[in-house]
Amino acid sequence: MFKIGRTVPSFRPALEHEIESWKDFKRALRPKDQKIFDKLMNYARIHADAGSLGARPMLSEIFFMSFAIEQERKLTSLEEKLNKLENQIQEK
Repeated sequence: MFKIGRTVPSFRPALEHEIESWKDFKRALRPKDQKIFDKLMNYARIHADAGSLGARPMLSEIFFMSFAIEQERKLTSLEEKLNKLENQIQEK
């Protein structure tokens, strides 16, 4: 997994190793929450390119920032839909 001469492992293998290290935690979750957990881990995978350039020594920082970005994206989308619906109601 580690290449000689590097102080930081390649990001994607390190990310997968970190995700794997959470398997016991995931197993202890309820099935519904396990699906949410998997979704969050996929957010980290989606942002792996940015994570590899972020040069953060703690992978958890990349995880949490990925989660925050995706959650903010969803909130923004929902706010836009809500505003559109409110405007439609006010126009009637």
